[in-house]
Amino acid sequence: MVLTHIPMPGLPVPPSWFPGHMMKFTRMLPALLTRTDVVLEVRDSRLPLTSINRTLEGALQKWRMERGWDPNDPSRRILDATACERIVVFNKRDLVPEWGIEPFRKATGKRFPGQSTLFASLHRPRDIRNLSEMLINIAKRYPHAMELNVLVIGMPNVGKSTLLNALRNSGIKGRTPKALQTSAQPGLTQALSTRLKLSLDPLVYAFDSPGVMLPFLGCGPEGAERGVKLALIAGIKEGMYDMETLAAYLHYRLNVLNPISPAYLKLLPSNAQPTADLQDFLTQLAQRMGMIRRGAQPDLSRAAVYFIRWWREEGGLLAASSAFLPATKRLGLGQGQGRGAQVSMEGDIATPIEQTGSSLLPASQGWGFDFEWDLQPTDLKLLSGSGDVGVREMVQAKMEGCIDQYLEMTEREDREELNVSPTQKKKQMVMEEKAKRKIKQARKRLAKSGS
Repeated sequence: MVLTHIPMPGLPVPPSWFPGHMMKFTRMLPALLTRTDVVLEVRDSRLPLTSINRTLEGALQKWRMERGWDPNDPSRRILDATACERIVVFNKRDLVPEWGIEPFRKATGKRFPGQSTLFASLHRPRDIRNLSEMLINIAKRYPHAMELNVLVIGMPNVGKSTLLNALRNSGIKGRTPKALQTSAQPGLTQALSTRLKLSLDPLVYAFDSPGVMLPFLGCGPEGAERGVKLALIAGIKEGMYDMETLAAYLHYRLNVLNPISPAYLKLLPSNAQPTADLQDFLTQLAQRMGMIRRGAQPDLSRAAVYFIRWWREEGGLLAASSAFLPATKRLGLGQGQGRGAQVSMEGDIATPIEQTGSSLLPASQGWGFDFEWDLQPTDLKLLSGSGDVGVREMVQAKMEGCIDQYLEMTEREDREELNVSPTQKKKQMVMEEKAKRKIKQARKRLAKSGS
């Protein structure tokens, strides 16, 4: 069975979670950057666009221009007297399918020039070594500098502290004790850390910073979806969302990522089929796990909590391990599928091609939780006849289109002030009114002194 219609669930208005320590760090950032040589921005690979903190972008752009980068060409540096590099680390790479990493890297290189990107996972020591070597090579390019100072920034719970501990273990020989505390819950780091030594020769130091959430997640469906995504990766404090709401969105996303064999089928009986009905799925899950309330009713709330916990601990790895669509289905799309259905396999990418008569039916595809696109009949023809290179070029083009949509959305939100909460707008109006009164009072005093 293949899901051909996967409706987006209704999502609530996103909550506001912006504690005082986040505001404090945001105000400190411009001063911190004057003592910073490398900004290491950590994002979550599952949310490579949603985990961008746009409130910090202005300070980072100003820092780069003050250090000699061309404001009209982000990839060109006019003055190169001191180190000034921005490295974006997409952490937890093992939680996204490997087939999309290289197309995504090329797509971001085109759309975000002037920043280096690296995918990393703590389960892949090579990634940590590559990042460590990248920092050491930057330090070696400026031998006159006494040391290289790295500032690590990012949203809550993207793995900043854990990544720094791993870098320290990689860069310094011998036993190195865990220098920074870590937690699965967001908000543990609430102040700038002391300097952490990452390398002895050359000297490389790093500062860990508090995770900073967006002050306001936005209006309309875009803001609602942004909030649920961040809550799913535990980037928002637990309890600010109803678990059934998170389960509804997670169920929807797993269906989009693999409409033939979603990862959640591993939780259900062997004869279970994909379903777009959340109630049906939670009922099956509750019955399978023995979550029964009085009156022999399935406990859907407990099932939703179990579903979220499972995905955060092992389900994410399972979802990421599948190919474009499951290779196990390449000889047929399951019982009940229309005649003529087949799946072509290109390298590690399997693609369903549904054929009815002479027409090809478009399918949907996604990567992580930020990328989703439709496969049109022309795309399916390309996939059925091209090799690995053609497939990856198509995926890269689709990802570039998704990034363009994201950039258009953020520009519209900035232009129409959709990323400013009603409370912030009221505060801004009050501040403007106070400023006007001060100007009037100053003019009156000048008028009296002149007379």
